[in-house]
Amino acid sequence: MRVNTLKRAAVAFALALPGAAIATVVAAPAAHADACYTWNRNLYQGRSGDDVRQLQIRVAGWAGNRDIVENDGRYGPKTAAAVKRFQQAYGLRADGVAGPQTYAKLYQLQDNDCTPAHFTYNELDNGCGGSGWSGGPVSAAQTKQNALRTMWKLEALRKSLGDKPLYVSSGFRSRACNDRVGGASDSQHLYGNAADVTSRTSSLCQIARNARNHGFSGIYGPGYPDHDDHVHLDSRRENNSDRSSNTTSWSAPDCGVNN
Repeated sequence: MRVNTLKRAAVAFALALPGAAIATVVAAPAAHADACYTWNRNLYQGRSGDDVRQLQIRVAGWAGNRDIVENDGRYGPKTAAAVKRFQQAYGLRADGVAGPQTYAKLYQLQDNDCTPAHFTYNELDNGCGGSGWSGGPVSAAQTKQNALRTMWKLEALRKSLGDKPLYVSSGFRSRACNDRVGGASDSQHLYGNAADVTSRTSSLCQIARNARNHGFSGIYGPGYPDHDDHVHLDSRRENNSDRSSNTTSWSAPDCGVNN
């Protein structure tokens, strides 16, 4: 539901209270995607809650080299660093505090279904032409949530490549779809945690190299068997439901990308 003017005024007042003085005090932004989520307080290190978790989903792609932002609802140093990188990328005051200016940019980037501006659920559910979010090892709801986090990482990667389009050739796959295309038996695609991407403006090596800074713990590209025409990106390190260890696995030897 869109917030009304009175609510926005109340939010602006709350954000301007002394306890929030460490952030830039400006009027609360008009919410562009209130049907998805609206923040109503400044967030910084030491705070916790679902609002932090929602923020972590959206800055997961700004984790930094070889790192991830845990979606644990606790605003720690990694979340603060990711917020700061997000702010720097979009020309905001880079203080690592999520306040009105940061939220305004997030509202501008997100659509009413919570997806980032340049990616859609349909795009991430096309392994074999689209099958909904069921048929994998975890619930449809969890799979869809994983895909949302994947999209926000892709949005950050896209930004780092000059805001040039990235194309997803394969996202979520049901077990039946995964078997049909010959995917690994415990592929991250089964969980909504992976996307195979290409670009018409950036080389596959540029994608693979940049992905190291955007929260992807699985990267496979040129030089790895059967990956010379796309880059596979996934979040295996965050997946506690698969049979693999939570680790980083990178292999795009033609691009100099290795563990």
